[in-house]
Amino acid sequence: MKPIFKIKRFNELSLTELYKSLQLRSEVFVVEQNCVYQDVDGKDTKAIHVLGIFDDTVVAYARLFAPGDYFENASIGRVVISEKYRDRKWGHDLIKESLQAIKTHYNAKEVTISAQLYLKKFYQSHGFIQQGEGYLEDGIPHIEMNLSFV
Repeated sequence: MKPIFKIKRFNELSLTELYKSLQLRSEVFVVEQNCVYQDVDGKDTKAIHVLGIFDDTVVAYARLFAPGDYFENASIGRVVISEKYRDRKWGHDLIKESLQAIKTHYNAKEVTISAQLYLKKFYQSHGFIQQGEGYLEDGIPHIEMNLSFV
């Protein structure tokens, strides 16, 4: 079985969906990665949210931005899979759903991401190409990657 993916704008999220999404983000980005940073950054209200729901829990999540809202191109951020389910390869499903939502909602031709360096091969498997040198973001090595839709 796989999660059921929901694509929603901020004002369409239920309070429970919002809470469970923020809980997952905090579990992984703040606690697991031991990174103190402002996750609730004021950008969620303009994003489209991709939620992967399994057993009534948000186990996969990403947020999408229109061109110009974060990068010049459309973008995907806060990509996260619950640690308990990473062995199921649901990250690939999450990226596929996210890319399709970008095409549908933004009619974008290019996507830019700020990827954690250790996930470079994962994103390359979806067609992303590294741009430039690596950099630190919140103390974690990152790279900029781009994808052009054919």
